[in-house]
Amino acid sequence: MTSSSEGDGVAPDAEREAPSASDAERAPLPSAAAEPPRSPATITGAPDEPDEVAAGPVESGPDPERLRARFGRPFEAGDVIFREGEPGTEAYLLEEGRVRLIKKVRGAERSLMVLKPGDLFGESALLGGAARWSTAIALSRGVALALDQGTLQNLVERNPAVALRIIKQLVGRLRDAEDQIEIMMLTDTQSKVVNALLKLAQQSRAASSSSSNGASFAISPMELSTRVGLDVDTVKRAVQQLREGQYLRVADERLEIPDIDALRRLFSLLGLKDEIRGEQ
Repeated sequence: MTSSSEGDGVAPDAEREAPSASDAERAPLPSAAAEPPRSPATITGAPDEPDEVAAGPVESGPDPERLRARFGRPFEAGDVIFREGEPGTEAYLLEEGRVRLIKKVRGAERSLMVLKPGDLFGESALLGGAARWSTAIALSRGVALALDQGTLQNLVERNPAVALRIIKQLVGRLRDAEDQIEIMMLTDTQSKVVNALLKLAQQSRAASSSSSNGASFAISPMELSTRVGLDVDTVKRAVQQLREGQYLRVADERLEIPDIDALRRLFSLLGLKDEIRGEQ
């Protein structure tokens, strides 16, 4: 994440120019009909036909190239992959590109999250007949694996690595939801941003098993604004204030927090100021 020419603290991001659900009335994600016809047995990996995806040794896992050849769905920036309220028939595993999930709340569109390669989304399809909980819009060109309930069940049963990956995805989604609830309970804008950055820094340090008191991670303005429930411009102003206070640096498209403890002390101070204002 690099700073803009105006020094606003967060890099301009191509995602910021991405269309919203309201203006992305384009064709949905290309369907299987656009590809060579497949029999139902091929799509679901039914037992009456050899299953290319799961036939290999469990230890080796499924062949990525075969998965993409059979289940890959390409999309372009602005494509609507699915819409809120539609019946969910397939879950998606993002292979390339970026996708934004949006939900309508009292007529207003709210970003839920920005997905990166490796993320599972549209998992409501796994419940069988459940409606989509959100709208998925492509922010860039990419490819997702479209997996129906039978196919995904087949993969999970025959490949423990795939099952573990999905479990980690869902646990991470639950953790992020709990973090967002905590952030939404804060009233101060700067506190929301600092709290989100602290959680990201702690996750980054834990993932790298580093003993350093600093952390570095990549996050776009849209992703950070989604986490804290604020518009992008407000988030960029808050980040700029933190830069000026030397609580963070922006380099090579990444945020660097040199001293997590210092940022944690700032968060405590902001909470104290908020309590004082509330008592007045």
